[in-house]
Amino acid sequence: MELVLAGAASCTAFDVVLMLRKSRQNFTRLHVEAEAARADTDPKVFTAIKLTFHVAGKSLDASAVERAVRLSKEKYCSATAMLGKTAEITTEIVLSEA
Repeated sequence: MELVLAGAASCTAFDVVLMLRKSRQNFTRLHVEAEAARADTDPKVFTAIKLTFHVAGKSLDASAVERAVRLSKEKYCSATAMLGKTAEITTEIVLSEA
């Protein structure tokens, strides 16, 4: 299950990187932290997932980062689309200058 969660974080991170590059955001680092809760009964699927995006760069446009994260979650990342069938997926964005 940890690999499934890591796969979802990687999938969405890949999408966000591509979109940030396309929107010409000057970011130097992006990593995603993933936390999850699972059901108490078998098959113990994920019931809640929180993805925290840490994005560092110069003069980042917060709205461009938010848009990339939203589009990945809602449209492009097949892993989060699949996991979203059983889990509530929330996101948080932490921006920093680097």
